Amino acid sequence: MTRLFLVAGALLMSLPATAQTKPQWTLVIHGGAGVMERAKMTPERESAARKGLDAALDAGSKVLAGGGSALDAVEAAVKVLEDDPAFNAGRGAVFTYEGTNELDASIMEGTTRRAGAVAGVTRTRNPISLARKVMEDSPHVMLSGKGADQFSTEKGLEQVDPSYFATEERRRQLETLKAKKVSWFDVDRKFGTVGAVAMDVEGHLAAATSTGGITGKRWGRIGDSPVIGAGTYADDRACAVSATGAGEYFIRVGVAHEICTSMRLAWRTQRDECSSNARGEVDHCWQRPELDIDKATEIARAVMHEVKELGGSGGVIFVTPDGDGGWSFNTPGMYRGMVSADGNKTVAIYGDE
Repeated sequence: MTRLFLVAGALLMSLPATAQTKPQWTLVIHGGAGVMERAKMTPERESAARKGLDAALDAGSKVLAGGGSALDAVEAAVKVLEDDPAFNAGRGAVFTYEGTNELDASIMEGTTRRAGAVAGVTRTRNPISLARKVMEDSPHVMLSGKGADQFSTEKGLEQVDPSYFATEERRRQLETLKAKKVSWFDVDRKFGTVGAVAMDVEGHLAAATSTGGITGKRWGRIGDSPVIGAGTYADDRACAVSATGAGEYFIRVGVAHEICTSMRLAWRTQRDECSSNARGEVDHCWQRPELDIDKATEIARAVMHEVKELGGSGGVIFVTPDGDGGWSFNTPGMYRGMVSADGNKTVAIYGDE
């Protein structure tokens, strides 16, 4: 009998440990990535960024804590960042070479993988809400330019004069770019895209991304932010991702979709491994641990490494169907934050935080 207990104990020790209790909901946000170093950051700018990130987390978590959907949460969080001139989205967006503000945004939910996106809009106060209208009230996924502006008006979204988006700091950045005759690369070496990903109490995922693009962009340039699969992706089977960085490279890699596909395949491999008996019949399917935060982060880092190898820089945030949230970036810093149902909240900027 003693031997039986010992054998049973050994078997139990060889089985995977019981998974830790997962959060009921999770929200992760970002406000852009780039050269964000303590020595180059003024106290005022750092304080404004942290305050803005904290406010966005509060807006999104309020939705989730009340049992709201991941889709509502990411929209709420991004709207706060769009209204905050400290970030390059909505009010505070960077200028095109011609001195205008052209806004891009996208949103996606992971249950049916519906998505909506807009590019080059000029009058909608909150482009992320317009992207959602495209998803829910049109047969299309992406609208651009005058057509997107017209659709926004028809749907009754709040319209503003284009001057609403302009700030003196962004104008200074454009003047610096022109004076130094630098390339398309952002003069302050920061990619100010904002975004959010969430898992709600039902286990559903959503992602949202919004941006003003890059300083001095020309010829109607569009980056990855409104491109489903590059800057934004959500799939309940895998993850939700929002990206920020050198959009041309993120489009070429298909960053958001690449991360989600890799996570979905890893998740399947871990869950579905079965053993067969001597007759070749399935005898038992081992329930391995689901995709954990370490593996998810490893996947995100691998994709970001691919971006870096091509010459691109930036970062991503993600959340898995288990509520594990995280990020990966290949720049010195990234404005970012995370909060979950357990009450833990993180707001960070620098790479060593």
